[in-house]
Amino acid sequence: MKAGPTAEKESTQKRVMFFAMAGFIALIVVPALDYRFGWSPAPPYVSLAGDVLVAFSFLLVFMVLKANTYAASTIQVAAEQKVISTGPYALVRHPMYAGVFPLLVGMPLALGSWLGLLLVLLLMPTLIWRLLDEEKFLRQNLSGYAEYCQKVRYRLLPYIW
Repeated sequence: MKAGPTAEKESTQKRVMFFAMAGFIALIVVPALDYRFGWSPAPPYVSLAGDVLVAFSFLLVFMVLKANTYAASTIQVAAEQKVISTGPYALVRHPMYAGVFPLLVGMPLALGSWLGLLLVLLLMPTLIWRLLDEEKFLRQNLSGYAEYCQKVRYRLLPYIW
């Protein structure tokens, strides 16, 4: 899969992906530095909980990829693509983003860093920006997506948003 700012076609998504990739890199670097310098030490059970969240995230992403063969790292619509409304897509409109959230929380915890959780809070507006822009694109370019949005009301978390 091509990924990152250069893989996107829309200028807005190029900017979004620049910030997302920078945030993701920081989510690895800052917890590593935190651990090295002991800025916000976490007990071993926190690292174990982070490992569980990372594994759970991989399971969720696997379920999404299994349900949607059109899933891609870039925002696009393939020829003959149809709206997927089964599996995790029956619960939320963006299960890939929902599946990645435990990874974002779990990574700094697995690395023993409380400070890294702050980066997750800083990264969330970028991910929400991407999600909302993706919805706009899909409403315009994927037949049946607007009707799907009426059927599946929640974007990320069932009964919440």
